[in-house]
Amino acid sequence: MGKNTFWAPEIVWHEGLYHMYVSYIRGVPHEWKGHKREIVHYTSPDMLNWTYIGVVPLSSDRVIDACVYELPGGGFRMWYKDEANGSHTYAADSPDLYNWTVTGPVITERPHEGPNVFRFKGCYWMLVDEWRGQGVYRSDDLDRWERNGIILDKPGVREDDGTIGLHADVHVQGDEAYIFYFTHPGRRPELEREGRASGYELRRSSLQAAKLDVKDGVLVCDRDAAFDLKLKAE
Repeated sequence: MGKNTFWAPEIVWHEGLYHMYVSYIRGVPHEWKGHKREIVHYTSPDMLNWTYIGVVPLSSDRVIDACVYELPGGGFRMWYKDEANGSHTYAADSPDLYNWTVTGPVITERPHEGPNVFRFKGCYWMLVDEWRGQGVYRSDDLDRWERNGIILDKPGVREDDGTIGLHADVHVQGDEAYIFYFTHPGRRPELEREGRASGYELRRSSLQAAKLDVKDGVLVCDRDAAFDLKLKAE
């Protein structure tokens, strides 16, 4: 089976500690079927040395892609993909980042993964990777979510940005928001028709960034627009 596999880490800073919730599968299996996928919890004072806390008890043993956000009334909420329940987004709440209680399904319209929640221009937003672009949801309270559209569903013109945007994360600073996502540049229809979308080209990934905005209440992303990426120390 080889080494164990970790991916999609979510890191939260709280009261002097970093908390990491990371997807975990034992070994490197050739197929998903029959293998547990769990979210495990680690803490660290410096992001270099990590202490294992344990497996987060969630709605099944086929869960990945944690996103954790502090609730305005206190405590925290984790959104994650439950592959045993329709590959939908489920949620769990915690008062302290250690003890979690599952609250149930949140987004169930179609299978998806990679929920990501952030606040931008007066609203809460959730992105989910629908494998056809990033589905967008909007909320005023983190409880009720309304569909708001889809972004990164059309190919871009920049180098290696000619396919849909996958599994995104967002950094908000003031009135600006940057979205980071990846593409598989080799998975283009013309390459597939020519039989060249295989091997290395099929698997190669490229990291991309773009700016987000809100227009008439809709989250939008012009992935082709030029911009200066100016990340600030917090």
